Parts: sequence; structure tokens; C-alpha cells
Amino acid sequence: MTLDLYINEANDYARDIRVPVLHPHVAIIHYDEAGEIRHSLNRIDCYGIFLQREFPENLTYGIGTYHEGNGSLIAFAPGQIGGKRDNGTTRQYHGWVLLFDPVFIHGTEIERRMKDYHFFSYNSNEALFLNTEEKDTLSGLMANIRMELQTTDGDDVQDDIVRDYILLILDYCNRFYARQFKEMTAGSSDILARFQQVLIDYYDKGRQRTEGLPSVKYCASELCLSPGYFGDIVRGALGESPKDYIRGFVIHRAKNLILSGRSIAQVADELGFEYSQHFTRMFKNTTGQTPKQFLEEKRKK
Repeated sequence: MTLDLYINEANDYARDIRVPVLHPHVAIIHYDEAGEIRHSLNRIDCYGIFLQREFPENLTYGIGTYHEGNGSLIAFAPGQIGGKRDNGTTRQYHGWVLLFDPVFIHGTEIERRMKDYHFFSYNSNEALFLNTEEKDTLSGLMANIRMELQTTDGDDVQDDIVRDYILLILDYCNRFYARQFKEMTAGSSDILARFQQVLIDYYDKGRQRTEGLPSVKYCASELCLSPGYFGDIVRGALGESPKDYIRGFVIHRAKNLILSGRSIAQVADELGFEYSQHFTRMFKNTTGQTPKQFLEEKRKK
């Protein structure tokens, strides 16, 4: 993937689109006042929150594509890729961008809580979709950050105030994420059915022969969800992790194979275990019995 811009620090993007630099480690940009800008496909090595009325069509977001939506928010963490490759055209966008360097939050409450902000791990179809009130709330906080940086000389107090605003923005995003997650969980029966079908197809296509047991990452990818978001949905709906669900699926399949007369070695091989003893260990840890004990008990019945 060829990139147009490496955003090594927050203000690299501000300089690229020629808007004022207001702080050494924080960039706050109001697209409405930036004029028309060229597209760019970026590697972002800072934290970024893009709140826009509309995104470019077929925006690259990680390894996927995000289709434009109104009133949406996309968050980037260091090391992620996003944007649209420069094709020579320009476009006027509306909304806000907040970028801040990891060093700006080092040792702060924001850094300690960053792992709880799952929206930074979103892929293409998991962007936050905001209603008008939610969008206005975040826009107001972005405007407050810019006003603070424009009207106050830089000092430690200013940095604390800006960090407080950033923390408030992240907490609001978490609230909006929880709302969206609740709506997603309410319709999770379709996702769970598709999850099970992914596992069935995995074995029907013989992928276990070359890739071993199905992974959470693989299943999430097949459902176009990030592993973290996928895990939240499954736990919310079933009360167990995707890993536990996959293990249960494998054990259920194993029982059927054992009862069909296959040897333990054959069952382990058909399920994707490299060694039969690994299969036996998982089976016993899950059921409390070895495969042989399970078979003997069934024969007695």
C-alpha cells in the first residue's frame, strides 16, 4: 500500500493542509475554515478523532473500506492507516479533527484509560454514527479546545485544561459507543448465526488442515468486525467470550466424531490439532473427561 503522508506527530497533518499550528503536541482543525483540501492516504502515529459531516467515498480504514455516512466519527490510534489516496482533486469538508501525540498524554489519566476506549480499534463498518445532538456535543468541545489554544499563552495549566477536554471527548465517545453497542447487541442474533456459519464453513472448506483451529481474529474478520468489538457483542449476547464459544463448537464437533467411531488421532487431525495430546487436553479441560472416558460412558448408556 503506497502512502501519501506519514503523520509522525499531530501537527504534520495541520502543516500538510496549511492550517495554523496552535500547540506542539495537539492539532485542532475546523474543516469548514480550512478550504478545499487534497485527499491523502496516511499512516497515523498519533491519536486522531475525525468528526465529519461526510467522509470521502470509499475511504480506506485499516485493511477495509469505509463507505461515507453522515454525522460519523472515526478514531485512529498510533500505527493505523486511513484516508483516501491523492488523485489530484480537492474537496471541501465539514467538521473537526483532533490529533494529539502519545507524549502529550504520557503518565496521565487519559493514558491509563486508553485501553478502555474500544472505538480506537474500529474497522470499516464500526465507525460511530452520531445523531445531531451527539455531533453538536463533540463539536462544542472541539471548539473549546481551539479557543483555549488560540486565546491563552501556553503554560502547564493550559495543557491540563486541554487534557481535560480530550478526556471528556473520549468519555462522550465511549457513551456513544455504548449506545451503538446496545443497539448492535439487540440485533446480535443475526451476528451469532453468521458466527456459527463461519465456523461451519471453516471446517467444510478444510481450512483447519492448513491453518489449525479457527481463531477469534479470523471469525471477526469474516464478519467485518474488529476482534474487540466482536468480543463485546458475543459476551453481551452469550455471556462468554468468542474463544470460549469456538472451543465449545470444536468440542461439540469432536463428540460427534468420537461417537462416529474415529480414533482419537483421527478426531484431532480432522479438527485441526497438530498433536492428539493437545486435543485430549482441551477436551478434558472443557468436559472434565478424556475422550476415551467420554466414549466409554456413552457406550454404557
